[in-house]
Amino acid sequence: MKAVDRELKLRHLTVDEALFRLGQYLDDAFMAGLPSVNIVHGKGIGILRQAVHEALAKHPLVKSYRLGGYGEGDYGVTIVEMANRSRT
Repeated sequence: MKAVDRELKLRHLTVDEALFRLGQYLDDAFMAGLPSVNIVHGKGIGILRQAVHEALAKHPLVKSYRLGGYGEGDYGVTIVEMANRSRT
C-alpha cells in the first residue's frame, strides 16, 4: 500500500485540476485508513474553496468537513473526516 500524506495542497491549481486531484486523493486516503485529512485550497476569493466544498458534500467517502480553525490554517484549509471503512 502506498503512503498517503494527511495533507493535500491544491493552491495555484485550476478548479478542474484541483477537483481531479481531490477525487484521487480521497480514494487513496480512504484506502490508507486515514481518519481525517487536510485540504489546503488557500484563502483568496474562495472559488477553489467553494468548488472543493461542493465536491466534498457529494463524495461518498466523506463523513463531514469544516473550515480549519486557529492554528489549522483558518479558512485556507478544510478539515475532512473520512467515512468509516467498515461502514462503506
